[in-house]
Amino acid sequence: EGTAPLNLYIEEEYVRASPGGAGGVKSITNYAPVMKAIAKAKDRGFSDVLYLDAINKKYLEEVSSCNIFIVKGNVISTPARNGTILEGVTRKSIIEIAKDHGYQVEERPVAVDELVDADEVFCTGTAVGVALVGSITYRNKRIEFRSEGRLVCQQLYSTLVGLQTGRIEDKKGWTLEIN
Repeated sequence: EGTAPLNLYIEEEYVRASPGGAGGVKSITNYAPVMKAIAKAKDRGFSDVLYLDAINKKYLEEVSSCNIFIVKGNVISTPARNGTILEGVTRKSIIEIAKDHGYQVEERPVAVDELVDADEVFCTGTAVGVALVGSITYRNKRIEFRSEGRLVCQQLYSTLVGLQTGRIEDKKGWTLEIN
């Protein structure tokens, strides 16, 4: 898909992680349970699956292998670290960069109903970097998000890549020069 916006499907039958499980650690065991849901979503033309919490099935958790962020105005919300959310390096970096850019970042339970009011949605992860979400389908209703113009995720991704490549001075001590 390259830079095409992701087209996500919200899964209600399968869960990615349960409280007390290993959802908060990077382990191959977290990917096996989601393979059936991913196959089903891909057969229906979706890019990937967005999972809800295992208990209430009304709060966003994660996409199959990346974290989710919701943008509304100057506020960026992402599910709180609760043992079922992977505390990824890219997630942590984007949160810090967003705060540096003046965004208010909230790590909290994010209800699925909040998607209808979102201006923009994006994912972060080692494999995807920062990926724009163009739409999310929930209970056969497709919600579309801004995918053109000045996008928050592009601004944050540009800063991240700038830091990684040395184009932007690293004042955080994230990069290490090897001689």
